[in-house]
Amino acid sequence: MSESVFRFKQFTVHQDKCAMKVGTDAVLLGSWVDIHDAKKILDIGTGTGIIAMMLAQKSSAEIDAIDIDPNACVQAKENVNESTWAERIRIYNISFQKFSSSSVDKYDLVVSNPPYFSDAPKPLTIERIQSRHTDTLPFDALIEGVKKIISPFGKFCVVLPCREAKDFMDIALRSGLFSNKILRVKTIHDKEKRILLELSQQMKPITEDEITIQNDEHSFSKEYADLTREFYLTEKQLR
Repeated sequence: MSESVFRFKQFTVHQDKCAMKVGTDAVLLGSWVDIHDAKKILDIGTGTGIIAMMLAQKSSAEIDAIDIDPNACVQAKENVNESTWAERIRIYNISFQKFSSSSVDKYDLVVSNPPYFSDAPKPLTIERIQSRHTDTLPFDALIEGVKKIISPFGKFCVVLPCREAKDFMDIALRSGLFSNKILRVKTIHDKEKRILLELSQQMKPITEDEITIQNDEHSFSKEYADLTREFYLTEKQLR
């Protein structure tokens, strides 16, 4: 998904100004998140604004979207302003630490496709470091901030690689955020690629599901197509 313009059924994503382009992780998270009863949503690290617009399409909620990268915020604002939900989505160029410390709002749903690398080789640009590495937003800071701004019965949803997801769940549990739903994302070779988590301050039995992205013909699987069909414009995008 590296085109400079990516078209979905109800909106278009321009991504020439963003370090991180539209990818499967964002599409998975935006498609999977349960927005039931969410009236106020926060998208942390919005990038192009894709997840904010996906959730706007799925709901009538008011959505705040933040990013530390000024170029990403410019791009997200452009994309949002071209959508039909511009009046419901607000973009802020601010770090999550500052936002969570100063915000007086409580959110029913917080979503994030967060930076997750801690020991991998770093890319050349500061924008990609901020998007991919935990230097500017470590897991403990992310979880601490979410605890400040999430409503008592609110949900926090993230997508992470499997190894990092285990660390994230341990940190969250120690901080009083409990994993309620897990979606394990596998590749064609049955290797786990990503884990999607829904956490809250409520301790509940964990619901676990799994999805395989590709089938034996190296096309997207029917289960992935069914999950994302509300957004993809054509069958070609599902190949």
